[in-house]
Amino acid sequence: MMNYSKVTLLSAALAAFLLPVAAQTSSTAAPSTAPATTGSGSGPTSTGPENANQINQQKTQQERRIANGLANGSLTTNEADALEKKQRELNDEERQMKAANGGQLTAADRAKLQQQQKQLSNQVYQDKHNAALRNTDPKSGIGKTEQSQQEHIAQGVKSGQLTAGESTKLENEESNINAERHADLAANGDKLTQQERAQIKQQQKQVSNQIYKDKHNNVNNTKKK
Repeated sequence: MMNYSKVTLLSAALAAFLLPVAAQTSSTAAPSTAPATTGSGSGPTSTGPENANQINQQKTQQERRIANGLANGSLTTNEADALEKKQRELNDEERQMKAANGGQLTAADRAKLQQQQKQLSNQVYQDKHNAALRNTDPKSGIGKTEQSQQEHIAQGVKSGQLTAGESTKLENEESNINAERHADLAANGDKLTQQERAQIKQQQKQVSNQIYKDKHNNVNNTKKK
């Protein structure tokens, strides 16, 4: 009986000694799982593509509004030229920003570009609603051809058959022809010589052919993709 009592007492003492150790081990092991739960859902959110798409959509919308303004006469050729020039400057600025940041736009770059696009959008609106109107009922054959081409470009932009770049190039070619015509008129008492008239008609024919080619190639506006 005495030996049994000694064994019982020793077992109880050993258990009392090991209990704090087990508790300490359990309390130190628990924090090791904490990082796994706190880390879920963390990390940077990639918003670059969405913002880049927004900027591209703004540019396409500007081109469409300018082309429509030319087609319906709410924008003069000079107004459209100035707006197109500003858009090209913004495109150049965007390319420079990307080149300086490994092909990406920073958050500050995107904010700046979007603000500038907003300012340009306001200018488009002001120019389309001022008192300066382009002749929408031209009597001369050259004037009618110019109006028809503007309508074809506007329709191509709207349908997606013309990209922003294609429409810009076509508008620039038309602007150059128009500037040449005005210079010829100013130099000849507001009249065109037979040779000047033939030359302008030939240039307009080339633009018409280019409009057709651009509208029927395989390059479509991103809006249609």
